[in-house]
Amino acid sequence: MILYIFSGLLGLMALTIPVGIVLFLLGFGIDQFFTPFPLIRGLGQFVWSSSNSSTLIAIPFFVLLGEVLVRGGVAAKTYAALDRWLSWLPGGLIHANIGTATLFSATSGSSVATAATVATVAMPQAEKLGYDPRLFSGAIAAGGTLGIMIPPSINLIVYGFLTETSIPQLFVAGLIPGLMLAVGFSMMTVLICMVRPELGGESRRYPFPEMLGVLVHLIPIFLLFAAIVGSIYRGWATPTEAAAVGVGMAFVIAAFSGGVNWPMLKESLYGTMRITAMIMLVVLGAAFLNFTLSSAGLGRELRAFMEGLGFTPFMTLMVIVLIYIVLGFFIETLSLMVITIPIMVPIVVGLGYDPIWFGILMIVLVEMALITPPVGLNLYVVQGARRGGNLSEVMVGAIPYAVLMLLMAFLLIAVPDLALWLPKNL
Repeated sequence: MILYIFSGLLGLMALTIPVGIVLFLLGFGIDQFFTPFPLIRGLGQFVWSSSNSSTLIAIPFFVLLGEVLVRGGVAAKTYAALDRWLSWLPGGLIHANIGTATLFSATSGSSVATAATVATVAMPQAEKLGYDPRLFSGAIAAGGTLGIMIPPSINLIVYGFLTETSIPQLFVAGLIPGLMLAVGFSMMTVLICMVRPELGGESRRYPFPEMLGVLVHLIPIFLLFAAIVGSIYRGWATPTEAAAVGVGMAFVIAAFSGGVNWPMLKESLYGTMRITAMIMLVVLGAAFLNFTLSSAGLGRELRAFMEGLGFTPFMTLMVIVLIYIVLGFFIETLSLMVITIPIMVPIVVGLGYDPIWFGILMIVLVEMALITPPVGLNLYVVQGARRGGNLSEVMVGAIPYAVLMLLMAFLLIAVPDLALWLPKNL
């Protein structure tokens, strides 16, 4: 059955069939060949019951929140403010890229949207100031990956939905690792630019009164983040309710920035519908595949197979990490998560590992997939925002940051409390 799943997955995706449809087709195949009764007869009821979830309603709200902030002109002002505070470091403007990506990760919930936002604003500055295109674009692609780690994260919502894990706990668990990655990206940039100063462009300093003056553009983003995550964790609001409040606050912020008008509203709603439809098709396909896999007894087969290998829990975990690294080269991030969650999570939990901790570890591993060729979406998003140049430049520039993510994954394995300390103590 395992051979059927992965050969069928790779074969159908090679035909450029949308991932959501591939998942349904795999589920139909399992139903046909591996289950004793036709599950397809209940497909309509299953799809309705799976999609009729208050948890999933949070997804379009968070997507709309990010669309409003991006199209409302908030991104440009945030970027300019961080430029004045961070460009004195070795690497100059690259740190503003990482800082902007970190802040927008705390509002948009999407890595691709975060990378696209920062790339659109930053690329003209890189060309004007003469930065090395490899390092500059690679840092943007890496910074964008924080969108699925720092809460609120659409991918963590999907993980919580499919594994029945507490979404507030997942949000809080991702905060420390996400901030550590952001700081790590900046430290990696400093190290590279100290060794090769010509790659980082010119460091710039601004008068302190000017630096204080631009802080007003950062306050709304911090308030928005505090309102969303704080209300969820304190139990004042569900993720869906907090997302709805966040959308209202985003419109207010965009209005004060002078960015609310009919074209902006139309583009935000269109973008939200397009992204949400894609996400929901993948999630429902994954839920159906999960249902058929459980009915066919795959979980029992895998546990028996792993026990037969005689591996220790740690060795099994290392095999799973290696599987994610390899699959990340070929499968898009959300698809990689929803395909593997029904297979991997029962094994990991059966070994005695915490599902919240494994959710954060999985996010770090699939973040790597966003900046590793040939399917790393953030690489293509950043390349699309450039004026000329080769995609290979973005790929080369992202390599140091991908290595840093791998080190972060091993650090999480060595010190699980990096993800679990906040959920246990808040």
